Amino acid sequence: MVEPVPKSSGELQTRAVIGVALITLAVGALVAGGFIFWMLAALAGVLMQGEWADLAKAPDHDKRLSMFAICVPLAIMAPLAAGPSYLAIGLLAGAFLFVTVTGQSPRLGAGVFYAGLPILALLFLRDRPDGLLLTFWALGLVWMTDIGAYFAGRSLGGPKLAPGISPSKTWSGLAGGVLAALLFGFILHGWLGLPLPLAAASGLLAIVAQLGDLYESWLKRRAGVKDSGSLLPGHGGVLDRLDGVVSVAPVAALLVASGYFV
Repeated sequence: MVEPVPKSSGELQTRAVIGVALITLAVGALVAGGFIFWMLAALAGVLMQGEWADLAKAPDHDKRLSMFAICVPLAIMAPLAAGPSYLAIGLLAGAFLFVTVTGQSPRLGAGVFYAGLPILALLFLRDRPDGLLLTFWALGLVWMTDIGAYFAGRSLGGPKLAPGISPSKTWSGLAGGVLAALLFGFILHGWLGLPLPLAAASGLLAIVAQLGDLYESWLKRRAGVKDSGSLLPGHGGVLDRLDGVVSVAPVAALLVASGYFV
């Protein structure tokens, strides 16, 4: 999410290119749907589990074991298997217990839910009759929150949001992110027919996205690292890029599943 501006123009250019490429890849897979979207989402889940293990300071053996373990529920979420179903939730719970017991670390096991639940939520949203719109809304509002918070924070500055966790974030940035997410939600409502209650909930989910960002920042501070990984030049790891999605996707899926917002 929102971070300080890179120090060099070359670093800024790399960050911008990688950022555009990631969004293009995500939107392309989202439009394709089916097996392609599941494959990209499952890959992200496995990588997130690996980065979680690093943040938890797990030994390499336990890290690999946890990554193999989460593959089972992710595989059952495939379109050719059970899909995003209750069975997947049960297998996530089973993988959590397996990783916790074998690694003797509930903290490592918790990563199964942290990485697996948002993947399940995204696949659930994409599987709805209007899944393309719903999933684009859930992902897009996180991107818009990021953009709005960045520009509002840079332009207005002001009091820090959580200086002990993430010194770069401000209350003005939070407000800018909420407004950008709301604008995005209502544009989708007027343009593509996103249900009005979901459009109105976009502001709340922007706050959820910021909380997810702060939580991941706290995890990194606790682990004593700047980034969750180094896979993405200029961006850090997969968790660094999906911190807001991790918190927003399950909440968005619950809103849709409740039936009161669609």
